[in-house]
Amino acid sequence: MTTDAPRRLRVLAAMSGGVDSAVAAARAAEAGHDVTGVHLALSENPKSFRTGARGCCTIEDSHDARRAADVIGIPFYVWDLAERFREDVVEDFFAEYEAGRTPNPCLRCNEKIKFAALLDKALALGFDAVCTGHYATVVEHPDGSRELHRASDMAKDQSYVLGVLDEKQLAHAMFPLGDTLTTKAEIREEAARRGLFVAKKPDSHDICFIADGDTQAFLAKRLGTAEGDIVDESGTKLGTHEGAYGYTIGQRKGLRIGTPAPDGKPRYVLDISPVDNTVTVGPAESLDVTALTAVRPRWCGAAPSGPGTYTAQLRAHGGETEVTAEPVGGELRVTFTEPVRGVAPGQAVVLYDGTRVVGSATIATTDRARAAV
Repeated sequence: MTTDAPRRLRVLAAMSGGVDSAVAAARAAEAGHDVTGVHLALSENPKSFRTGARGCCTIEDSHDARRAADVIGIPFYVWDLAERFREDVVEDFFAEYEAGRTPNPCLRCNEKIKFAALLDKALALGFDAVCTGHYATVVEHPDGSRELHRASDMAKDQSYVLGVLDEKQLAHAMFPLGDTLTTKAEIREEAARRGLFVAKKPDSHDICFIADGDTQAFLAKRLGTAEGDIVDESGTKLGTHEGAYGYTIGQRKGLRIGTPAPDGKPRYVLDISPVDNTVTVGPAESLDVTALTAVRPRWCGAAPSGPGTYTAQLRAHGGETEVTAEPVGGELRVTFTEPVRGVAPGQAVVLYDGTRVVGSATIATTDRARAAV
């Protein structure tokens, strides 16, 4: 006798202390799975983060996650991954900025912590899947292969920061919120109906390990100050800075260069050179990028065998742009149909085929329509 009843899985629900992960855990339990909640202690000194911090690493978040697990009626544990988080995410964050690149720590955390360190430990303990509150969808085909797709609600889609997951990791990933066409307000209403007091808790935002949201001050404390020149495309000195790491490609505000450009138009950061500690600025049109080369590609399934036409997303909350892309010698070469602006080395480029996530890679170099001199 056969049955179409879904398989009951042993699920480890990552609970940040926020509303999304709490509702995701509740839905997994309601679906009949054997769910255990776990909060990841990622800060080496969580008590130093005051109430109202902007991330998900505070001691209050741990307590909120435990209360939610109690309401759902599932076991709950706190796992200390602070050392691994510091090595793989925080140290990487410093190193990338010091090298003149702009990292995405949330993407790196998903790759190295939630779907590497956490998933490896979960599988070793006999769990079948890790459940998170991300808004994305895993599609399973009859042959057992899996694909990562955008969430049903594009306004909440988080597939960009999950583009680092490979097919093996997707086989053990569960995103209960991804196929739900509901607004965030409705998710909060659901949490309230379930008796989860985190229903009214504000969303975490910015970088979780920078409690006050002041990235430049955080970097300066570690990297120190190093005065250098701000120059235009011809090399003419316009001003000075206290550390090139404090700037990002495409930045317009806070340049402190005083005198206006000859054409009276705003100037933007075009290049950051850690070698000579120089920041180059220029007009908006000099930001136009026609192509890029990205390294360390990760594929959500089989790697493309040749050139193809896709759409690409270049930042977590950015739109899509049409591209052609091809793996070349272990790297990814991407050419834009129309020039795009604000593309910075260190960011991730994520390729899509419709709603399907093809894969991602880290931007190494860009080709400019009007190269800086």
